[in-house]
Amino acid sequence: MFRLERRARTRRALAVTAALAVGAVCAFVVSMMLGSYVLGPGEVLRSVLGLSSDPADDFVVRELRLPRAATAVLVGLALGAAGSVFQRVLRNPLAAPDIIGISAGASTATVAGLVLFGAGGLGLSVAGLAGALATAAAVYLLAWRGGIADYRFVLVGVGVAVLLESVTGYLVSRAEISDARAAMTWLVGSVGMAGGGEIAGLAAGCAVVIPVLMALSRRLGVLELGAEGARGLGLRPQAETAVQLGCAVVLVALATAAAGPIAFVALMAGPIAGRLLGPAGDRVLASALVGSIIVQAADLVAQHVLPYPISTGIVTGLVGAPYIAWLLIRTDRQGVGA
Repeated sequence: MFRLERRARTRRALAVTAALAVGAVCAFVVSMMLGSYVLGPGEVLRSVLGLSSDPADDFVVRELRLPRAATAVLVGLALGAAGSVFQRVLRNPLAAPDIIGISAGASTATVAGLVLFGAGGLGLSVAGLAGALATAAAVYLLAWRGGIADYRFVLVGVGVAVLLESVTGYLVSRAEISDARAAMTWLVGSVGMAGGGEIAGLAAGCAVVIPVLMALSRRLGVLELGAEGARGLGLRPQAETAVQLGCAVVLVALATAAAGPIAFVALMAGPIAGRLLGPAGDRVLASALVGSIIVQAADLVAQHVLPYPISTGIVTGLVGAPYIAWLLIRTDRQGVGA
């Protein structure tokens, strides 16, 4: 009986993960089909694979649309995986990096690099990574009281995020007009701003960190049992928590440096993946794929559905704000944290 149930869970996990992967690939192709110059899926695939003989198609796909589409995929993968790790390690659905200050730290450091030092490309990625790591360390230390309690970590993170947003606002207010305009555009969040350096850094980060998190996913499940339960099963919970959150912070920093603080993707991806998978399956990979679909869908809406193009972060914010309100109401009714 147990074997049959386990096989059923495995089949469901494989089916869900495969469906999410197909959905992410389809969204990627569609994003390069649409525009003032409409292409068919075959033309897009041939151009991406280097099999096209039409220079016009190659220019539109590779030069104009591929960087934006690739950024949407990578940012979604990074935020989805990172959000799932934060929520599961801290055992709190509100523990997303954009809620607890990690994205704000990356944003403040990136805006400082942009406004004060004129940084770009790889420099912005380094600044975002440094800001996110410093913020995560500060929140971790401030929330430490002989261990990490989920709600204390969230509350400290919210306070740090407000402080950092104030610092960011000050930096923008003191900047030159052109720098301030660039910073404000970046702060809204859009996958169309990334340059080659940011995209390369984010791709390398996803290629390294997401497989690491997948390899550590079983330990992540043990951490969900709490510190005592994890210790009883042979893990060092504080060291394991630091490793898991450190990997997630790297993903958030690189995604933020590439596209700005795209809100609520990390918050929504993990719970959606968990509902689809049920009790089995690799939630890190599924959450990453859900995040990719969310960001790509939001960018398609931002670019092609509305009367005029807007930033990707505006669409995710419009969807995410009602979600977080519903989440807070549900959490309060369940008495979580009481």
